[in-house]
This record gives sequence, C-alpha cells and structure tokens, in this order.
Amino acid sequence: MSYAIGSNTALATANPWSLVPALGNLDAYISAANRLPMLTLEEEQRFARQFKNDNDLDAAGKLVLSHLRLVVSVARQYLGYGLPHGDLIQEGNVGLMKAVKRFDPDQGVRLVSYALHWIKAEIHEYILKNWRMVKVATTKAQRKLFFNLRSMKQRFKSDDAAADLATHRDTLSPEQVDTMARELKVKPEEVLEMETRLSGGDVLLDPIASDDGEDTFGPIAYLTDSSHEPLAMMEAHRRDVLASDGISTALDTLDARSRRIVEERWLKVNDDNSGGMTLHDLAAEYGVSAERIRQIEVAAMKKMKTALVDYA
Repeated sequence: MSYAIGSNTALATANPWSLVPALGNLDAYISAANRLPMLTLEEEQRFARQFKNDNDLDAAGKLVLSHLRLVVSVARQYLGYGLPHGDLIQEGNVGLMKAVKRFDPDQGVRLVSYALHWIKAEIHEYILKNWRMVKVATTKAQRKLFFNLRSMKQRFKSDDAAADLATHRDTLSPEQVDTMARELKVKPEEVLEMETRLSGGDVLLDPIASDDGEDTFGPIAYLTDSSHEPLAMMEAHRRDVLASDGISTALDTLDARSRRIVEERWLKVNDDNSGGMTLHDLAAEYGVSAERIRQIEVAAMKKMKTALVDYA
C-alpha cells in the first residue's frame, strides 16, 4: 500500500526508506532527498499526532523523509573538519529521528525548528569523537611521522651529550628536525607540523561554565556557518525583500513632498558617501521651518512603518 507526502506525490511503499538509492551513491541520495516534497503545517501536525498517539511508524517515516534535505543542508556546513559527508549526514539523520520521536505538535513549533537542535547535537558529538584523530595523520608522510616521531625524539635524547639539558627541553632543535626529515624522507616543515600537533593538548570544544554559573563560549559555538542555516537564510531573504520591495511599497503610500523628504534624509547617498539634504536645506526649498520638515518626516516614517507591517 502506498502513501504520499503532500497532496500529489506518492513516495514509497510499506518501507519509507525504499527511496534511499543504491549503497555508496551519495550524490543520488542527496538528489533524492532534495526532490522529496515538504509537508504542509496541517499534514505535519496530523502525522505527528498519529505517531505520538497511535505509534504509527508510517506517519513517523513521512516526517523523517520530508526533512532529509534539512539534514543534508546542515551536514554540508561541517565539511571543513575532514570528516566524510556521508557520515555527517548519517549522524544528522539519527538526530532527525530522535527529534521526530520527541516532537510535540501541540507546542506550536514546526518540526524543522525543533529538529535543528537534535541534528546539530548528533553531528557535534560525532565531530568531538573523531575530528582530532582524523586531523593528526591523514597522508602517508603524516602517518610515517606519527609512528616514528616520539621514538626518534627519545633516541636523540639518549645520543645527546647534553642529556641533562635535553630533559628540560622537549622540543626538537633545528639540527634534529633536519636529521629526522632526511631519515624519514619528508620535509622539515612536515616534521615541525606533526611535532606541534602531537605536543599540543586536546582542546575542549564544549563551552565551560564560569565561576558565576554562566556559560562561556567554546569552539563548538563557531563550528558552523550559521548564515547558511535554512532558518537564517529564510530570515535574510525576508529582510532583503522588506528592504527592497517593502520599502518601495511603503514609499508609494506617501505624498510627493513626504516621499522626497524621506528619500533625501534616509535613502540618498552621494558619490562622496555623504547623505542627502539637511532639514535646513529642505526647509529653504519648501519655504517652511526646519521643525516643520522634521514633523513631516516623523509622520511619513510612521506611515511607512505601518505599510511595512502590512506588507510583511
């Protein structure tokens, strides 16, 4: 028996995951996920209640399928940490399923907003467990250094006539760096890079609570580029529309004099980056006081604000 997400498109048979393409074909999976239609608010709430009240797994599958594209989008933001895109998507899907399991349709929040937290939480956990080991040794030269650097440092110490001094200085000297690079057939720069990585301690990515009980920011807070989150992009698009079409519509509600005053005072920029006319310039042109120009400006801005609210 088939079911549909939305009013038109039949997506799968009994198993909602039958849409997933052949194993190993990540591009086909992403393409399929992006083609899946989104649920309307009414459909989302109906399926969520069916799952919550009746444990309807088919309804849960529809909720998961319609948000796979969200996971793909979020996972793409973490590609700079050397982890496979497919693994990031897989961990994000786990977070999405946890979100669907805990989602309450009566809270007045869309699933996309609720699921973002769970998707990111699973991806963050995956990065915390894997990013350091991936970054330490990924190339053949790095693996060679990784397995030989410490043992060679110990050999240098034992061979050094000034062993007492060496015990107090754990870093490599320039001569030792050159010797190690020559023996391992790598560049001296690669020796220094691996030495820095192995001598540095692990960095705690999670924020640490300060003495006053307030959280402080840790590196986990800036792992992602939040400007490319779906909600942030939607909000940015909304601001752009208001700043262009919205402003134009609001200006159309003003009379000619009020419109010119607003444009000169707020929207005009000259070649030297200076603004338009001053209150006194406009007052001289219209033969009224500067205070009168200011009153017209205030009234026009209030009218535009009302028009923008209606437009939004």
